[in-house]
Amino acid sequence: MRWLSSLTKWYFSKKALPYWGLLLFDCIIVLFSGYVVYFLHLDGLSFLGKLWPMTYRLLFLMPFFVLFFRLFHTYSGIVRYSSFIDLQHVVYANFCAAVTSYLVNYFVDKTDFCSIIPFTLSESIGLFIVATMFMAAIRVCVKSLYDLFRQDSSTKRVFIYGVHAGGVSLAKSIQNQNPLQYKVVGFVTPDESLYSQYLMGALVRHDSPRLVGHMKEKGAEILIVSPLQVEHFRSRDELINDLLANDIKIMMMPQAEEWDGTTDLRHQQLHEVDIEDLLPRNKIDVDMEAIGKLLTGKVILITGAAGSIGSEMVRQISIYNPSEMVLIDQAETPMHDVRLMMMRKFPNINALTIVTSITDQKHMEKIFADHRPDYVLHAAAYKHVPMMEDNPGQAVHNNIYGTRVIADLAVKYGTKKFVMISTDKAVNPTNVMGCSKRICEIYCQSLNKAIQEGSCPIAVAEGVEKPVTQFVTTRFGNVLGSNGSVIPIFKEQIKKGGPITVTHPDIIRFFMLIPEACKLVLEAGTMGKGGEIFVFDMGKPVRIVDLAKRMIKLSGAKNVDIKFTGLRDGEKLYEEVLSDKENTKPTVHPKIMIASVREYDYNTACANEARLIEAAEQFDDMNIVKIMKEIVPEYKSNSSKYCVLDKEE
Repeated sequence: MRWLSSLTKWYFSKKALPYWGLLLFDCIIVLFSGYVVYFLHLDGLSFLGKLWPMTYRLLFLMPFFVLFFRLFHTYSGIVRYSSFIDLQHVVYANFCAAVTSYLVNYFVDKTDFCSIIPFTLSESIGLFIVATMFMAAIRVCVKSLYDLFRQDSSTKRVFIYGVHAGGVSLAKSIQNQNPLQYKVVGFVTPDESLYSQYLMGALVRHDSPRLVGHMKEKGAEILIVSPLQVEHFRSRDELINDLLANDIKIMMMPQAEEWDGTTDLRHQQLHEVDIEDLLPRNKIDVDMEAIGKLLTGKVILITGAAGSIGSEMVRQISIYNPSEMVLIDQAETPMHDVRLMMMRKFPNINALTIVTSITDQKHMEKIFADHRPDYVLHAAAYKHVPMMEDNPGQAVHNNIYGTRVIADLAVKYGTKKFVMISTDKAVNPTNVMGCSKRICEIYCQSLNKAIQEGSCPIAVAEGVEKPVTQFVTTRFGNVLGSNGSVIPIFKEQIKKGGPITVTHPDIIRFFMLIPEACKLVLEAGTMGKGGEIFVFDMGKPVRIVDLAKRMIKLSGAKNVDIKFTGLRDGEKLYEEVLSDKENTKPTVHPKIMIASVREYDYNTACANEARLIEAAEQFDDMNIVKIMKEIVPEYKSNSSKYCVLDKEE
């Protein structure tokens, strides 16, 4: 069979059979099919005796077949890529040709135009059936040989998770790859009613614990998840753990939620999943059109613009062509990166990248006076819990005083909306960082209340007749891939051979993708009327130790241990989205709620901050935290040197 293999590879090395070659081949099939039909109607001697008249008759019929081959383009396709549509065209062409040729023969015979052997109705039907069978068989054989000889030792056997539009389209895209990288040997479905059925020649299996065994039986070591089944697959924790434990790779497509089911894999490559792909989360739909209408042509100021959240805000807002973007951060190198990104991706937008601190009141005053932003997105903050436990004065100076500077200037210079990005650590805070953000929330809410009541001291002092600023706060948990988050740290530890350090075996956290979090921030900012604290549905919490185990499996690293180091100063086992004394009200967005929180009088909030800022200038950590606990009574330190202050109460 070596000669057949060599011949096949030679043929498939060509781009395609010329269209006239395929047309000639189909005509020969029709001629041969006519001989077969005559042979079945006549005995052997009669067939030989009438061979030439039969040939004349078949040649007489041939133009009709050529005509319909042309109309249905049966010879225009590439045989090795034949599909069901191509076979349909063959059927239509042969049927029309057989009917037309019979009718023409019938009238010719009636008029005695020629005396050659008539072509009966049964023979016309027979010619249609036999010719169609031969032409279809040839195409199927060529396609099967092509698929067979495209496979080699590097072709991987795979199962596809999903059996509807996404799974079938994905399988077809895989089959059309050249060279063939994957061979589909099975499908997986969560729908038990489809179990044990066949799809595209492969058996459909249920996504049960036995799936791993079925894949091993078929020699499959890869599961490719249909883009339309990603959300459901993420929720199958037990299945994912079984797959990873048995060294079965999981693959997805990038930006799967935007895949239309038709894009060729040559343009959108499969990739082996990263840990971010497997964390359980639901798709978040946001009314970006309404957000666009709000931001288009406006002046937008973003603090912390070089950070994880701030830089993503910059990218998402730039799409809507604001008239000007004022980007502020004190980190020089990251800001330079933002500047280069804006020049490369959004060269038509007037983007000012300013390296400064939000606590520099004089500089911030000039920025607001020169640009008068319509909207302020306040993402600047010190956020690392252990660092702020050791530096409470800086938490007060940057987070609390910096927020106050920006908020007051927003009122003075007529900013329409001020959106402050807070954290779930502000709920029942157990650390300095969380408490500092709660105090920021209190100030913004009290300032908004004063504006609504018409008694805003800032407006009176600055001569603002009717302040218009609406203050909106958003709370959410950890974002994947942000600076200092556990995932980049774990990746680096795995790269070095371990160990992975986890503070506690029972510690859990909520996670959200940075783009998703930013979309919800923009949505909340759009719907906010002032004074609200919006909280986001963060989905299911994740045990950090399970996260570490999955990352080890996904990396393929061996002998990487997990080491428990104990809770850090100010850290707690789980984060809350709302405090025990709070409840929520729904909004039009199912993922966004409004927290009902205790309100504070502006004068009281202002006096508390003044006392705290004065204490911060003395750098007495214990006194600073003591005052913070007086301002936020629910602040109870955890695993921290400040726990003694709670015992004194």
